[in-house]
Amino acid sequence: MAATNGVILTVAATGFTVAFFHAAIPTHWLPFVLASRAQRWSRTKTLAVTAIAGGGHVLFTTLLGVFIAWFGIAINERIGNLFPWIAGAALIVFGLYYVFRQLSGKGHGHSHAAHEHSHHDHGHEHSDHGHDYSHPHPHERADHAHGVANEMKHLHALEQPNPTSDWVAIGSLLALLTFSPCEGFLPVYLSGIRYGWMGFALLSAILAGATLTGMVIFTWLTLIGLEKLKLQILEKYESGILGGALCLLGVLVILFEH
Repeated sequence: MAATNGVILTVAATGFTVAFFHAAIPTHWLPFVLASRAQRWSRTKTLAVTAIAGGGHVLFTTLLGVFIAWFGIAINERIGNLFPWIAGAALIVFGLYYVFRQLSGKGHGHSHAAHEHSHHDHGHEHSDHGHDYSHPHPHERADHAHGVANEMKHLHALEQPNPTSDWVAIGSLLALLTFSPCEGFLPVYLSGIRYGWMGFALLSAILAGATLTGMVIFTWLTLIGLEKLKLQILEKYESGILGGALCLLGVLVILFEH
C-alpha cells in the first residue's frame, strides 16, 4: 500500500512539474503580453484572457486524455498485471523520444517569436561577450534583418490607435493555445490508468491547476516589468527535462505497479 501511495504521489508530482514548466515556455505567455501592449489592455483584462486561453489549452488536452484513459482502462481490465509493464515501457519510449529530440537539437522548436523579442530586448548586451560583430556571418545578417523587420511591424502596430479588434486578438490567442495541446502531459495520463477514472480526474485537476497557475504567473511577472526573466532556457531544454521525467516515471511504474 505504501509503495502504491508513493507511485500515486510520484505520478501527481511528475504531472504537475510537466504542466507547470510547459506553461513557463514563452509561447504560453509572451503572446498575451505583446497583445496587451498592442491592444492597450489593462493588466486585469490581460490576465483574464490568459486564463481563458489556458482553459481552452487544458480542455483540449483533457479531451485527448479521455481517449487515452478509456482505451487504457479497457486494456487494463483485460490483461491485468501485464498492463504496468506495457504502460511503463510506453512511458520510457516516450521519454527516450523526447531525449532524442533534445540531443538532435529539435527539442525547442515552439516559436521564433520569443527569440526575436528577446533578441531585440537584449541586443545591447552583445558587446558584453567580447565578440567581433563588425563582420557578421551572412546567416547572422539575415537573421538580424528578419528579427528587425518583425519588430518594426510590431512597433508599427503599437502606434495605431486600435491595431485590430479585441475579438480578433482574443480569438487568435484562444486558437493559438487551444489547438496546441500539452503533448508532454498525455503520457502522464497513461501512467495513471491503473487508478481508473478517479486517477484521470486527479491528473486533469493537476493539469488545470499547474497550467493556469504557470501561465498567469509568468504573464503577470512580465506585465509588472520583470521582462528579463531567463525562461528561454526552459524552452531550450524542455524536451530533455520532459524525457528524463517520463523515463523515471516509467521505471517507477514497472517496479512498483506490477
